[in-house]
Amino acid sequence: MAERTSGSRLLPSWLAGYHGDWLRPDLVAGLTAAAVVIPKAMAYATIAGLPVEVGLYTAFVPMLVYAFLGTSSILSVSTTTTLAILTGADMAGVVQAGGADALPRAAATLTLLVGAILLAASLLRLGFVANFISEPVLVGFKAGIGIVIVLDQVPKLLGFHIPKGSFFQKLGSTVTHLPETSMATLVLSAATIVVLVALERFLPKLPAPLVAIAAGIAGASLLGLEGRGVELVGHIPKGLPSVILPDPSLAGGLWAGAVGIALMSFTETIAAGRAFARSEEPPTRANRELFATGIGNAAGALFGSMPSGGGTSQTAVNRLAGARSQVAEIVTAAVTLATMIFLAPLIGRMPQATLAAVVVVYSMGLIKPAEFRSIVRIRRTEFVWALAALAGVIALGTLKGIVIAIILSLGALAHQVANPPVYRLGRKPGTNVFRPRTREHPEDETFPGLLIVRLEGRVFFANADRIAEKMRALAEEEAPRVVAIDMSAVFDLEYTALKMLIEAEKRQRDRGVEVWLVGLVPAVLAMVQRSSLGETLGRERLLFNLETAVERYRARAK
Repeated sequence: MAERTSGSRLLPSWLAGYHGDWLRPDLVAGLTAAAVVIPKAMAYATIAGLPVEVGLYTAFVPMLVYAFLGTSSILSVSTTTTLAILTGADMAGVVQAGGADALPRAAATLTLLVGAILLAASLLRLGFVANFISEPVLVGFKAGIGIVIVLDQVPKLLGFHIPKGSFFQKLGSTVTHLPETSMATLVLSAATIVVLVALERFLPKLPAPLVAIAAGIAGASLLGLEGRGVELVGHIPKGLPSVILPDPSLAGGLWAGAVGIALMSFTETIAAGRAFARSEEPPTRANRELFATGIGNAAGALFGSMPSGGGTSQTAVNRLAGARSQVAEIVTAAVTLATMIFLAPLIGRMPQATLAAVVVVYSMGLIKPAEFRSIVRIRRTEFVWALAALAGVIALGTLKGIVIAIILSLGALAHQVANPPVYRLGRKPGTNVFRPRTREHPEDETFPGLLIVRLEGRVFFANADRIAEKMRALAEEEAPRVVAIDMSAVFDLEYTALKMLIEAEKRQRDRGVEVWLVGLVPAVLAMVQRSSLGETLGRERLLFNLETAVERYRARAK
């Protein structure tokens, strides 16, 4: 059934089917997720170069909107490391030109643009676009982002400031400023990282970010860390966020980055929703997810939030804590609201180094050497694509890096489509199974004078010439009397490819070699019969399957 975004679909369907015994697990899951979401959201705001309260706003408005409009019962929506660093990169130029006063308006404008792009994509039914970034390229892209984020946080961990610049400029500045390291800040950072890693490994059910931040706030107050040179977060506005109107004049400098952020928001939202969905739950609907996250971003923009999307780690916490429905997300949003109203002054006492340590520990999860090893073990070509995406993010920046990731993915798709395999087949002894000839199966039967090849997929203008070249090389190598082309796996034969096949058949016929077509699907068979090739081959050279072709060839040979 086609997806709709009509008024009837705007009402949350889960309300009608809600079970009373779900309330307790939803409450527990919502509270547990809040303990992870709130500290991380504040940390991610600092990645984007925004005040920490922006993270709270992002964990409130988009979360609440998605709970009523989204299709996943367990997806937790705020922001992620990827979205945060893309946001910071896109706003950097605008903020430098307009000063600090432009920051809230720039964030609101960017977030509104992201929401508008997601809504437009929903109306145009572009949900399939999320599949256009290949997994190896995404692995490399995220690893590059993880490395960039860690380097950005190192000065905060050590207690000094460096000027903005490229990755390599920041690396050089960090090394240069190492003598300025604050020992008190370094000790606090190291202790926070140890606490986070230890809790994640040995007590995974505890909300490690919340424990670390609470310890940091307590340490700053009891030990007087500010007087020892440890920088604190500072004043955080108490209460509900103010309405911020976007600035249309900033849209021209932000729209290109907004496209990349929207794409990553949707990709991560779909990935997180699908990764933790259970078979008995309704499947996520791509275009509806675009609509829900689009509305969430647009609404959040008016209340000072940054671009948002589904987060994998917080969704995992939501699922593991027992969430049964979107009520868990509403609970998380309510806890965030209570934090804004009652705990803002306390959060202002948090050390910057504590927040940076949270960012570093959870950003390291983006760098997955095991994924790289798995890719290189299975397919070296795609490993190169992953490395290229990683290098693109580091060398050219995150916004250009996402463009490189998309180009690499589309290039990989184009390469695979334009260079399909052409298999030379043999028959497994004692069976009617035909399979590609390999060194692992030297016993497979071949038939002197008969070359059997198999094509797969769509044969069209972009790959027809390459297929013809491969088949010509095989024919020259074996010098057969008959070439039987198994086309049972070819679901479409485009006109240009058909014309090249006609020409290839004529060349082989002039050399005294017959061409047989085997196993054509009805649509391809009808197309061949309507062409001159159908008249040339006749019924006797259009065969039902390879077993028939082999028997006919052996009978003729006798």
